[in-house]
Amino acid sequence: MKIITIFCILFCIYIPAQEQSVPTTELNELLMVEKNGRAKIESEKVAVFPLGMTVLKKMIVENFRMRKIISNAETETCQINFVVDKEGSIVDVKASGSNESFNREAERAILKIKDKWIPGELNGEKLRCRFRIPLTISSIKK
Repeated sequence: MKIITIFCILFCIYIPAQEQSVPTTELNELLMVEKNGRAKIESEKVAVFPLGMTVLKKMIVENFRMRKIISNAETETCQINFVVDKEGSIVDVKASGSNESFNREAERAILKIKDKWIPGELNGEKLRCRFRIPLTISSIKK
């Protein structure tokens, strides 16, 4: 008999906030603004979860239903990709990994978070920011 227990969801969250996947040279051109005949690079801010990343991790763990995962593997991994839109909502959630039940549950756990983010900005305009969260779960077989 296999009892899947989750003591913790080991996920080393490294959330690189990204604008669209734009090469660096194009991004620098986007940041340049002409003022009085001179080019000036304006500041860019990425989207931020207002309660902090530690609280975000905790919310994902609390929303995760381990009993919905069907697996014989000792560990499972997936990557959750999502976008924080101009209003601060999480949209376009997609999980990729080898276990479909884990992917579906990871997407559900992220979508269940209803707290708004502080949207990213470029030159004072709100913009969409892309995030990626790697997740790993470990099962203990007895």
